[in-house]
Amino acid sequence: MNQAVYKLEIFLPESHFSAVEEALWAADAGHIGAYDHCLSWSRVHSCWRPLEGTDPFLGKPGELCQTEEIKIEVCCRGERLQETLAAVRAAHPYEEPVINVIPLAGTGLEGKGEDPSERRTFQSEQIRQNEKRRETHGTK
Repeated sequence: MNQAVYKLEIFLPESHFSAVEEALWAADAGHIGAYDHCLSWSRVHSCWRPLEGTDPFLGKPGELCQTEEIKIEVCCRGERLQETLAAVRAAHPYEEPVINVIPLAGTGLEGKGEDPSERRTFQSEQIRQNEKRRETHGTK
């Protein structure tokens, strides 16, 4: 089973971290194999200038706003991507939330199904291929 996996990067004010985190859990984002609720976050410094006609959560139209935000990084399975994005947008306070959607490839995550026997088969095949490469290249 080959599933598309994406990494989401979500920028938000710290005041809304818990609401967005709960929205992610409700959409099953951060589910990696036999683990769920997997995500990382860090503090970042951001800037933007709301244009005239906007109603920004932070800042004033026409003025540069600089502030500290939280950046959440989380994996999301392709079949749940649209649901996850909708849940994040509903919990996010910004008019224009910054949500980067990055396709992941070659991580091993895209081959993991929900069935544990599928995961074991996939992992066993990866181990076998790695051992074969080591033998071919003379490394341990």
